[in-house]
Amino acid sequence: MSLKFHIEALMSQPLVVTIPHRLGKEEAVRRLKAGFGQLRTSYSAMMSVDNEAWSGDRLDFSIRAVGQTASGAIDVGEDQVRLELQLPWLLAKLADKVMPTLEKQTRLMLEKK
Repeated sequence: MSLKFHIEALMSQPLVVTIPHRLGKEEAVRRLKAGFGQLRTSYSAMMSVDNEAWSGDRLDFSIRAVGQTASGAIDVGEDQVRLELQLPWLLAKLADKVMPTLEKQTRLMLEKK
């Protein structure tokens, strides 16, 4: 087994969550932009946001937790948000704990107020 094959075998598949909403695309993007900023302060003890780049209705980001970097994207549609997160193997071991929190925070950003 080559080293390259071994490393690729350790990489996880992206985690994908689709969250429905009734806000329309513009309002959902507005709320996610505001909410993503709040994540920086609310979870600063556990993680840091290294990159946040909006391009229309898509956010590409990277976060760092326990010395590991994860990358992801949020695609905003008229009636749903698709969150995709690529975790390094160490964080992939914690995915069952990480994804519910990310999904919950995304849902809270999209709730009617």
